Amino acid sequence: MTARQDHHGLGRRRFLTTAALGGATIVGATALGGLDADAAFAAPAPSLDPAIATTSFVEGRITGITGSILEVAGSHGDNSRVQMTNATSVWKVRETTAEVIEVGDGLYARGVPMPDGTVAADAVWVNIVNLHTTIRGIEKRRLHLAHGRHELVGNIIDGTSNASYAGRAPTSDLSRLRIGQAAQVLGAWRPADDSVDIVRVTVGH
Repeated sequence: MTARQDHHGLGRRRFLTTAALGGATIVGATALGGLDADAAFAAPAPSLDPAIATTSFVEGRITGITGSILEVAGSHGDNSRVQMTNATSVWKVRETTAEVIEVGDGLYARGVPMPDGTVAADAVWVNIVNLHTTIRGIEKRRLHLAHGRHELVGNIIDGTSNASYAGRAPTSDLSRLRIGQAAQVLGAWRPADDSVDIVRVTVGH
């Protein structure tokens, strides 16, 4: 049984406290909620672990990385410190590892507040965006999108990008996308060029 599957093991509170101090495991995303892109925007779910009473959320831009601590400047002027542990799940277009996280990335994290003021993260979404757009152009490898008054390039990622048409299940077939359609784009922002790697395009009702 892995640490993520063990929701009832002894010393969970001690494990959580130790996580902020020395890198012991914390409960993974299975107890506090899912890891997929939709989970970042879902309503907070009650913890499945009785040792966890409060779940915290952190959002902002990563301004520094010191060991396993992420320094985060929030969009409302607040600053937070996010503790990564060996049980933290990381999403950046797809499930990945902490090595892909960089200074300058946007971050949305869910975790447990620690006595030292950090948040021990069970899940971190890097550069995740959920945008209402209009399709302005379609190419083989990218979509041209309008988001408000801003033009945006959406990168089509093999094996990842999909579309949902009129509420149906996502499909890898993007051929039914049309110029002029209103489209909700779930994906990951690329700070380097301000484009978005597309996870899902939703069109229709």
